[in-house]
Amino acid sequence: MERMKKTIYTLSGKVLVISGLLFTFSPSYAQTVRDLIIKKPTYASCNYDTYPDSVPNNLTPSPKGKKPFYISHYGRHGSRYISSRSGYDIPFKMIAHADSVNELTPTGDRVFDEMKLVMNDTEQRWGELTSYGKIQHRAIARRLVERFPEIFCDNAHVSCISTIVPRCIESMGVAMAEMKQVNPKLRITMVASQRNQWYMNHQDRKLRKNYMTPEAQKAYNTYISSRLGNSRLMELIFKNPDIVKEIVDEENFNYYLMKMGLFQQNTHFYKNTYLRDLFETDELYRMWQIDNALWYIQHGACKLNGGKQPTSQRYLLRQLIADADSCINLEKPGAQLRFGHETVLLPLVCLIGINGYDLATDNLDELEEKGWWCSSVFPMGANLQFIFYRSSPSDRDVLLKVLLNEQEAKLPIATDCAPYYHWADFRSYCLGKLE
Repeated sequence: MERMKKTIYTLSGKVLVISGLLFTFSPSYAQTVRDLIIKKPTYASCNYDTYPDSVPNNLTPSPKGKKPFYISHYGRHGSRYISSRSGYDIPFKMIAHADSVNELTPTGDRVFDEMKLVMNDTEQRWGELTSYGKIQHRAIARRLVERFPEIFCDNAHVSCISTIVPRCIESMGVAMAEMKQVNPKLRITMVASQRNQWYMNHQDRKLRKNYMTPEAQKAYNTYISSRLGNSRLMELIFKNPDIVKEIVDEENFNYYLMKMGLFQQNTHFYKNTYLRDLFETDELYRMWQIDNALWYIQHGACKLNGGKQPTSQRYLLRQLIADADSCINLEKPGAQLRFGHETVLLPLVCLIGINGYDLATDNLDELEEKGWWCSSVFPMGANLQFIFYRSSPSDRDVLLKVLLNEQEAKLPIATDCAPYYHWADFRSYCLGKLE
């Protein structure tokens, strides 16, 4: 689940508190992460990034005679408020203390005022879907129906399952309402039950407990050591930075203030960029590097902790295969749509190996170079769509295409019709992952 959890890491005798907490297309190696942040500063916020307002409709036509007949989907809820106030409390209490001893510059006063507005806006809304989140899911749902009219035809059955978290249920509801607007004849069922949580939102406690091994901790501390802190910001906000060090932890203040500024894109305050604009590109980039490395250790095939973290979603993958096997045998088209969280979607992408996210390394410096960019996987509203194709109900050579955030994705499977793959090959490959 997406609840914010504070994870304590020690670095050079100090305590660094980092919340365990996306531009959504596959990394383009013609541009760097820094380039992306220049174009879209919120890319640096990783799982706090928003889904794009528009998506290119540049899908490759299906092989001759093949038509879409079934969609299997797992999507993250849309933009939300921060999960708990703890992430905001960290920088707010620091700056409030500095204000109480008259240590804020005019810029610091402005920052403090902006922070109070943000705190007031988010109070008692922790984790709730925002209006922007509703807009995202309406748009995704509409594009889904318009892209695949063969599936969402008259009287087609759309089966929807959500985790029991309200923002996911609401995301499902607004998406289905939009589909009904496009085609009122669709037969839609919606379920949100504890009964389905074993695969919809499975959190492997054993894997989670052991992700930060001593080896991983050492490598992570080394990686982030040169990327922490921001003396420029301290001098901008505080009159005497050296004096306020007793009440303001530079590393934590910098990190969480940046997060606060970037997160506002998800609320109706999202056009208020003052807090975000305090930070320069290189500062945003360093924060992205810190978060990206942590997400990799937590959910990627990181060799530093045994590389097993993606298997947390083995139950979901097995269920996806079983559901597909069942639906392929039906004569009529249909869709199964699931609504959940990024902590499920990311390891699922890694487990399958979509777009090279099954990268296994013990060198955190390799992540960026080799395209393991978490922000491109799981912005608010992120989704994984499996589109199935055949020529007729009797056609046994079913093809599959995978869309990550509505863009064609690559699989580590041989195919003679890329970006399409033979279902039998994909099925065999995935079951092999589950042995």
